[in-house]
Formats: sequence, structure tokens, C-alpha cells
Amino acid sequence: MKSLWNNKIAQQYVSQYKKKNIEKDLALRIYTTHLLGKNPKLVLHGGGNSSVKSVGKNLYKKNVNLIYVKGSGWDMSNLNELGMPGLELKPLLETIKLNELNDNDMVNLLRSNLINSNAPNPSVETLLHAYLPFKFVDHTHSNAFLSILNQPNSQALIKKIFGNKLGIVPYIMPGFSLAKKCLEVFKKDEKVQGLALINHGIFTFGDTAKQSYERMINFVSDVENYISKNKIKLKIHTNKSKISMSDFILSVRKSF
Repeated sequence: MKSLWNNKIAQQYVSQYKKKNIEKDLALRIYTTHLLGKNPKLVLHGGGNSSVKSVGKNLYKKNVNLIYVKGSGWDMSNLNELGMPGLELKPLLETIKLNELNDNDMVNLLRSNLINSNAPNPSVETLLHAYLPFKFVDHTHSNAFLSILNQPNSQALIKKIFGNKLGIVPYIMPGFSLAKKCLEVFKKDEKVQGLALINHGIFTFGDTAKQSYERMINFVSDVENYISKNKIKLKIHTNKSKISMSDFILSVRKSF
């Protein structure tokens, strides 16, 4: 897998969205989201998400920290600014202090902090994006990673391939609890460049859209190369109670 980042095209996105009074950060976020979404080996249908943290003005014309996150139901391959709802960041970060937050309350929290009340629901993984202290965050359900992450010895495989480059997060359903666990894992080693979520997928992050995107591409390439080089015969993980994409893994084998 190779990076498809192109400086000329990136600048075209910046110019195009500037006409809509949309800042460079969000324009580049949309660009790399398209790059990820158009690669079928990275994004299951309807899956994956991305975010960018920025600054904007509230009703009182005061600067506030914002986060733009892919909206639920939007396709990463062709979304526009409407598919990246913006939220005030500070109230989201305050939930780190909580021990529990049920799904209904979480959805209410997210919707009440939208900067546009007509925006779609933000991703169920918005808090996870918010908690990670990076400007850009990417998440995919890469074929190659799922083939590793759904194995009984997945943690050992990730450690063998990446050493300490990736934090490893045990399976938890998406939502508040997963966001808190990811933050906990990240804080144990803040030098990691991404998080491998068992039975789920991979998160990468960076200070620029290009950095976060290319970390995703490089890490997925590392897994593909490892599988190919070692001619691994992967066992099929059939615990459907844990993952929604188990059936998909049956077809992934032919990719390597």
C-alpha cells in the first residue's frame, strides 16, 4: 500500500474550500478522508472515521476549541464539509472525569455541543477522537489489520510487527468506555503513533493531515508485508458477539 498524498491536489482542496470560507485544516482533513475512503482495503462499507481539532468563534464571537468529526452515515470517500460536523471540544473533554456515561447521555452530549443544530450525528467514536491529544486522528477497519486483530494471539502479533509503535487496546464496544480505555493506553506510552484495537481496527494520529494519513498507510503496509513474507495461515475468529465484521474476514484471506 502506498501513500496517495499529492501536494498539488491537497492545495486544490484548500483553494476549493476557501471559497466556502472553510479553513485549511478542515479542507485537508476532507482530502485525506477521501484518500482513505476510496481505498476498499482500508474502509469497510460505512466504516471508519476521521477528525481534526481547530479553533472557531462561538455566538459571543469568542475563540473556542472545536473538533470536526465524520458524521454517522456519511461515506468517507465522498463526504464534504456537511459530513464533518463541528462540536465544541471543552465539554467533551470534561467527560474524562466521569466514570460512566451511557449511550443516550453521550448522544445528547454530542448533539448539544454541535455548532450547527442541523448537522448529522457525530460518529459514536467522537469522544475517542476528542480525548487523543492530536490535531488529526484517523480510524480505519483495514483488511490486513482485521486479519491480525481477529486472531487469538493478536496482541503478540502486533507486538512482533510493531514493537512499541502502537498501543494495544482490548475489545470494548465503541462509545464512552472505549474512549476512556484508549486514553488510558495512550497515557502509558505517549510516544506511540497509533492504537491497535483488538477485534476492531486501527487509529493513527499526527500534527498534520499528511502525517496521520501516512502513518495509517505505513502501518497497514507493514501488516500486509508481514502476512505475505511469513505466509501466515490465519485462523478464523468466529466470536460474532465481539465483532460485527467477522463474516467479512472470510473473504479477506484472498487479499494476501
